[in-house]
Amino acid sequence: MQYLVSVIDDKSNSGTDDEMAAIHVFNEGLQARGHWVFAGGLAAPGTATVIDNRDGLGLVTDGPFVETKEYMAGFWVMEADDLDVALKLAAEGSWACHRRVEVRPFL
Repeated sequence: MQYLVSVIDDKSNSGTDDEMAAIHVFNEGLQARGHWVFAGGLAAPGTATVIDNRDGLGLVTDGPFVETKEYMAGFWVMEADDLDVALKLAAEGSWACHRRVEVRPFL
């Protein structure tokens, strides 16, 4: 099963050199253990564009769909046998990036 592990922060691209090195080591470990699917950092919410084409008019709005202090600054998509394994991996990722993370299974 695959899980989305969202990194929660109040700024984008804020990792220190030590945090980035720890994330790199963590990513290599995910790959070596067969849990790696994909990961990436995200630009700040101010760079977002929201598109609403539900009525066929293609409404385009600059900025995030919701204003919050904290947001998803990055993510991992991980493969894990079950939620317990995903939570353990997410705890390792939280330690590596020194941020809170949220774990959600894909449907």
